[in-house]
Amino acid sequence: MTHAYLSGLNPEQREAVTLPRQSALILAGAGSGKTRVLTLRIAYLIQTGQVSPHGILAVTFTNKAAREMLTRLSAALPINTRGMWVGTFHGLCNRLLRAHHREAGLPALFQILDSQDQLAAVKRVMKALNIDEEKYPPRQVQHFISGNKEQGLRASDIEAYDPHTRRMAEIFAAYDEQCQKEGVADFAELLLRCYELLSRDEGLRRHYQQRFRYILVDEFQDTNRLQYLWLKLLAGDEGAVFAVGDDDQSIYAFRGARVGNMADFERDFQVEKIVRLERNYRSQGNILEAANALIRHNAERLGKNLWTDEGEGEPIRLFEAPTDRAEADFIVEEVEALQRDGMALSDMALLYRSNAQSRVLEHALFSAGLPYRVYGGLRFFERQEIKHALAYLRVMANPNDDGAFLRVVNFPTRGIGARSLEQLQEVAAEGGVSLWQAARHTPLGGKAGAGLRGFVQMIDLLRDTCSHLSLAEQVEQVLAASGLVEHYQKDKQEAERVENLNELVNAAAVFDGEYEPEETADGSPPLPILAAFLAHASLEAGEHQAEGGQDALQLMTVHSAKGLEFRAVFITGLEEGLFPHENAMMDDGGLEEERRLMYVAITRARQRLYLSFAQSRMLHGQMRYGLASRFLREIPSGLIKQVGGGYDYGEAMEWTGPAPAASNGTGFAVGQGVMHAKFGIGVIVNCEGRGADARVQVNFRDSGVKWLALEYAKLTPL
Repeated sequence: MTHAYLSGLNPEQREAVTLPRQSALILAGAGSGKTRVLTLRIAYLIQTGQVSPHGILAVTFTNKAAREMLTRLSAALPINTRGMWVGTFHGLCNRLLRAHHREAGLPALFQILDSQDQLAAVKRVMKALNIDEEKYPPRQVQHFISGNKEQGLRASDIEAYDPHTRRMAEIFAAYDEQCQKEGVADFAELLLRCYELLSRDEGLRRHYQQRFRYILVDEFQDTNRLQYLWLKLLAGDEGAVFAVGDDDQSIYAFRGARVGNMADFERDFQVEKIVRLERNYRSQGNILEAANALIRHNAERLGKNLWTDEGEGEPIRLFEAPTDRAEADFIVEEVEALQRDGMALSDMALLYRSNAQSRVLEHALFSAGLPYRVYGGLRFFERQEIKHALAYLRVMANPNDDGAFLRVVNFPTRGIGARSLEQLQEVAAEGGVSLWQAARHTPLGGKAGAGLRGFVQMIDLLRDTCSHLSLAEQVEQVLAASGLVEHYQKDKQEAERVENLNELVNAAAVFDGEYEPEETADGSPPLPILAAFLAHASLEAGEHQAEGGQDALQLMTVHSAKGLEFRAVFITGLEEGLFPHENAMMDDGGLEEERRLMYVAITRARQRLYLSFAQSRMLHGQMRYGLASRFLREIPSGLIKQVGGGYDYGEAMEWTGPAPAASNGTGFAVGQGVMHAKFGIGVIVNCEGRGADARVQVNFRDSGVKWLALEYAKLTPL
């Protein structure tokens, strides 16, 4: 049987799409058409009768990617995708837990805590335990909890070798107990609770193992340990897992991603076939050659080599600036030149390793009158006014949600002061009840008592009047009754917030029109639309999306750029200690991850790539003198065209200086600028020894590299 949609595939893509039923690893290089391969693999399995949509589970890392997959699938085949499970790890676990909430030990209407809600919950637990926030910063505790959950660990599983870790584990345990009492779950909890459910319930596990005969996973290199274990559990001994990823683009170790999962997958699933998608449909030849040459310096990789038949294209442009301001001015000039030549601003991107670098770039763009947008700014569901509105809706859906209760009980103000709330929390803690339950039965006097009673009555009234309204009408009622719109209308500066609240009504209307109640395993009523909308909002808030807008230059960190592409890309701040970042040097495998990050940055460019660095840069209020990044030396000089500055590329190719390192107690560190009375300004490139034996190697601007004993050199830090 001939399948028309296979005709446009290259041999490697076709091989991947038409593999027999087996677990397979698809090493998909940047721009190699992995989404197309993943989508057509599903289409092929269905059209050839190997599986029905009901038997497919497809895991993506964003809801946007899931929607794109379904859209492409519908275009490829006239099939009904309703029975197919396609979504993010969190979204799929949420779906499974909703269907089996009793077995999972959760209420039917459990709410999902996003990052900010989780932090607020951690703070409440710490306050109840009288824990010093200075000694145990709440964000650090939050990361400790989420990090352990992502490793599949509960508080009781943590091996606490010191008092600090023991205390953190105690907070973790109290936090879990609080969440269970309130009927809420954070993001990491969704996956861990789902994994625990499938682990202990053999009947349920076998049901899903037999149903999902084919499991397909996108961006496999970004999976963490628990996600990998969840996939392994769901696949069982007979499931066929089609894993698509690129170990060279694994850049999220700080979020728990584990690049080693790819090698583990090859071993654990006895993968007989690795298909390498190496033909790139995005970038021109010189750009790909630079990326290939750079990434070859990483030892821990499965290996592939990107190529294209589109020709070499333009050389890579390298600019050395005396200062970060000069670097920004150069970029502005090049952007304006490209714009004059007909390139849209939205086709250009300025990438940087650290957010701190954006200030100078933004100032230069503002001064030049060039419109720009910082990609990955505050997202819709994270905005203050939206969070307030959602908290009201959460209290309506689940009055026992203490986090939502505290957020809005006195916003807009109702005269309920901090002391009154403390008293309410004490009553709730003593009675083992929620704040809502305590508020209904605690006779607070004065203005605070009146305000509290008014709040409870308002929520009760909203719950009664909204029960038969559409979702959009429910949101409108809440916005009016809560006083949120009136509060923001008082200040003309807050007009945008009012518009955002109105947009929330639009979002509810759209969701209402698209919502299809999920099936339940025990025949219980489907999830009410309000609870489903709140879950949707929390899941969306957990993603990393940009919003649309006018034609504007795109500014972003390299991490934010993953998955995007542009005609012209500027990679800025290529200095030792900045990119690669000095913090990463302290981590095991940190340099290789930084190199993968640079690889991702390079492969965002389609036609033109600019690399730039500055001899001096103002960072965190201090002038910093830097050396050119080692990554520049790892790109063949024949691919480079110098467009300014005095960077001696050939000489730099031979330099094998050390990575930025700690100062070993000398008070000086690699990458630090110094002044010497005789030799002038320089930058430290090496440190060794301690005390009277300590010495540093300094690259002086005018007199070259010299070793100096710190006891006698009298260096002045810059």
